[in-house]
Amino acid sequence: MTSFRFQNRKLPFVSSSKTARPIWILTKDEVAAGALPDASSKWISDIGFSGAKGEFASLPSQDSSLAGAVFGLGDGQDTLCCGKLSKLLSEGDWEIKSQSVNVADIAFAFGLGSYRFENYLKSEHKAVRIVSQGIENFSDIERKIYGSFLAKDLINIPTNDMGPADLEQVFKDIGKNYKAKIKVIEGDELLKQNFPLIHTVGRASESAPRLLEMKWGKKDAPKLALVGKGVCFDTGGLDIKPASAMGLMKKDMGGAANILALALMIMDADLPVNLHILIPAVENSISDNAFRPGDILTSRSGLTIQVDNTDAEGRLVLADALTFACEHEPELVIDMATLTGAARVALGPDLPPYYTDDETLSDEISKAALQENDPVWRMPLYNGYEADVKTRIADLTNAPSGGFAGSITAALFLKRFVTEGTSWVHLDIYGWNPKERAHSPMGGEAQAIHTLFSVLEARYS
Repeated sequence: MTSFRFQNRKLPFVSSSKTARPIWILTKDEVAAGALPDASSKWISDIGFSGAKGEFASLPSQDSSLAGAVFGLGDGQDTLCCGKLSKLLSEGDWEIKSQSVNVADIAFAFGLGSYRFENYLKSEHKAVRIVSQGIENFSDIERKIYGSFLAKDLINIPTNDMGPADLEQVFKDIGKNYKAKIKVIEGDELLKQNFPLIHTVGRASESAPRLLEMKWGKKDAPKLALVGKGVCFDTGGLDIKPASAMGLMKKDMGGAANILALALMIMDADLPVNLHILIPAVENSISDNAFRPGDILTSRSGLTIQVDNTDAEGRLVLADALTFACEHEPELVIDMATLTGAARVALGPDLPPYYTDDETLSDEISKAALQENDPVWRMPLYNGYEADVKTRIADLTNAPSGGFAGSITAALFLKRFVTEGTSWVHLDIYGWNPKERAHSPMGGEAQAIHTLFSVLEARYS
């Protein structure tokens, strides 16, 4: 199958090249053992190249032209540092040379590191390409990179170009590419079809709230449901955020972006699943019809919710979507959301927490995270905090008082809308990289999708 090319983005690879120069990827031990040809070994020894992680040097030819380059991998454990190569290498085609490290891992890191968000800029970066010929499972590498780039692009694009209607169009484009069935429930039709919370959260925006639904795969295959929070901008509602907290709220649809990226990889790999994707796409805006603190809402499931903070809107739209997903009796439900600041306080921006009662699934996720170098961390669905999610005059509160364990209580809230006995995992992601990294620039970030795809691929291939 052909990968979906979002906004005609091209990856920095070439199938073959007669002008490609070698880029040697060496550990410190390999440098010490003289892994390069004699002349090059003497050169890197003379300049003091040790093979330390991230160390880089050009290799001259006898006529002093550029013959190749060498990059240090330290102990060889962290191949993601090879993402720097897209910035370090001179323009042109390059061929990866490695003795002990998987070339596919190096190519993957290089591809991730080549990401640039230049939708609103004139591109000025140099064209550096890696030769893909001979790289094992290269189509898998492409698929994973395209997934990452899709998630990053969707998050990075500002809301004036990526509101609910724009997100719907991308959703439809991806569905069309993979011959999936698409349904959109928009505006007051949400009330008629019993999605009251999605409607309530999004009704104050000029861009109508909507539920995006995609179905793909064979009906007799295992049922897999993916649910992503698609709050395209979050003012906080009437409990308005301060300006310092609102500046990055274009990323509040990061759950939807990552779920779409995961879905793309699943469909592109043609995994044998009956896939059901749900994205409640809304803006949490302020108008005379915005929902209010103190309102009591009735969800699709029938549970009533007291609104104690209009800035805790993500769990409301997810509640209706999770209820609907479970009505189809899936084997597994995965939801992703930029849900709580508490998750960032607990684990920082780079380590998304996940919540599940399924011990087998948790073991699979933990092992895959290490294998993929795509970290996640299990957090407890601690029943001792159940009382904090309840309130005196409704079944639930959307914002427990006190502020303690905010990510856990949010997960416990969502759990109430998942049918008992259903295998379910919730990921409270940040969706943003606050600093430059070797394999990823500052900005929108793909989180946990390579871990999740690895789990699903192992289960269903």
